[in-house]
Amino acid sequence: MLRILRQYYPIQSFIFQIGEGIIIFCSIIISTYFLIDKEVRIYDEPFFLKAFLITATFQYFFYYFDLYDFKQNNTFSNWFSKLCSALGLSTIVLAIIYFIYPGTIISKWLFEICIIFIIIFIISWRVLYQLVLDTGVFNQKIILLGTGKLAKELIYHINEKKDCGHEIFMDFTDKKPDEKNIYEDLFKIAEENKIKKIIVALEEKRGAMPVKQLIKCRVAGIDIIDGMTFYEMLNGRLIVKYLNPSWIIFSDGFKKNRLQKFLKRIIDIFFSLLILLLSLPVTLLTVVLIKIESPGSIIYSQERVGKKKKKFHVHKFRSMCSNAEKNGPVYAGKNDVRITRVGRIIRKCRIDEIPQLLNVLKGEMSFVGPRPEREYFVNKLEEQIPYYRERFTVRPGLTGWAQVCLGYTEDEEGAMQKLDYEFFYIKNLSVLFDIVVIFKTIKTVLSGSGSR
Repeated sequence: MLRILRQYYPIQSFIFQIGEGIIIFCSIIISTYFLIDKEVRIYDEPFFLKAFLITATFQYFFYYFDLYDFKQNNTFSNWFSKLCSALGLSTIVLAIIYFIYPGTIISKWLFEICIIFIIIFIISWRVLYQLVLDTGVFNQKIILLGTGKLAKELIYHINEKKDCGHEIFMDFTDKKPDEKNIYEDLFKIAEENKIKKIIVALEEKRGAMPVKQLIKCRVAGIDIIDGMTFYEMLNGRLIVKYLNPSWIIFSDGFKKNRLQKFLKRIIDIFFSLLILLLSLPVTLLTVVLIKIESPGSIIYSQERVGKKKKKFHVHKFRSMCSNAEKNGPVYAGKNDVRITRVGRIIRKCRIDEIPQLLNVLKGEMSFVGPRPEREYFVNKLEEQIPYYRERFTVRPGLTGWAQVCLGYTEDEEGAMQKLDYEFFYIKNLSVLFDIVVIFKTIKTVLSGSGSR
């Protein structure tokens, strides 16, 4: 797996995306070369820039429609529908760009021909890649040690993610945890079958780990990876309930330094001021609509728990009726009757959270981080969820890794799942990771997904 911007990507998936970009670019060159449009000079630098614009636009909308997520596109009809939507929207956006900036178009009529070539080559490339995934020809075979829940979770996710680049050659989940000598031929099996990676997902390592066999494997050049570390690489999150203190203490990550904090603060201020400025017309319209629809304040302030458990008041545009919590704090649910008509719209578009940018500018929040929670829920969740208090080592955020990957949750079980992503974020905290989250947030807001 490749590690890019604090995330792990299967090599074959990375090659596929790069290859697709090359195919789109080459489709433009091929169609131009064979049709020999006299208006186009194929070797000029402007031509390559124009071709790059088309390539970047198409790949962005492939990403926007989750066409690089093979977990979501498990049927041909679903995949083809999204592909047509991505191609259609890309064409519309490029047509708008060409209308505003006519100098960016390759030719007056060549663009339509390029689209045909792109569709043919992209469908062929994706069908070929799907065959590669189905046959598993480039998958790396692994041996999985362990009989418990973590081992079973790993099997589930490896089988579910066709493009993860791994295939389980052998596992021991059908064995009993107290069964003796189940790993005695581990080195022999690994060597004979040219295994290059062994995952250790033992729930209780003391007395159960085949130390001598693993040492032989490691000295022979076989990678030995902890089960939780492999799960993190595979899914971009952790399973907090399976974490043990030694893994946290000795794992790579949880690095914080002054430069990182300074750059993160610069990003917070820059994006907060930029969005406040760009959203000013929407903000004014929202203020008017809230005032017209229902009595009560326009801004809703609520006490939340921030970094180092310091309390502060978070600000939002009011999206519920004024007496929404007369019976005490509760999570906002799907189709919550307390939400007003205007509130439903501004929640879906995340407009209700614009006032929180003031919290970011004041330093009470960051642009990216775990979502701030109320003390009532914090006290409950600290009793139920291990390591929950560790989320207060960083500033809460306007958006976060849990929000873009999981969306909003409505109960304690959801809070546990959120912490899996939040703990991964805290462990891998970096400025580049924040930028990844911001771009994923833009995609989430534009698609309207994850709203409540």
